[in-house]
Amino acid sequence: MKKINPTDAWISKYGVYDKDAEEADKTTNAGESRRRLRNKKPDAGIDIHGLNREEAWQALETFFNESKNAGHEKILIIHGKGNHSTGDAVLKRMVPEFIERCPFAGECGRGKASEGGEGATWVLLKGK
Repeated sequence: MKKINPTDAWISKYGVYDKDAEEADKTTNAGESRRRLRNKKPDAGIDIHGLNREEAWQALETFFNESKNAGHEKILIIHGKGNHSTGDAVLKRMVPEFIERCPFAGECGRGKASEGGEGATWVLLKGK
């Protein structure tokens, strides 16, 4: 009769879990996912030209909530460059402040030239 080591029996039945390998996969996959999201076209966009600060803030709150609920990953805010503002570019300064305060707004950046360039900001929404 052949003796079986209990540890070997358990490992053959349940396998070995390598948490370090799983963490390495998550890190690699997170980086790849972020690159993919940065390069994809926005899922939705909003144009807040012509709105005052309070109107734009409310519009962004609604837009971000609807985008999050719809499962969007990347959104685009068209705020303009401020060329037609009397004084400072209010919306161009307000948008980063809104993004900073929004709990599910992640990484952001300037839009591509075809999306509005300096007059647009893309935002990656954080997953659930």
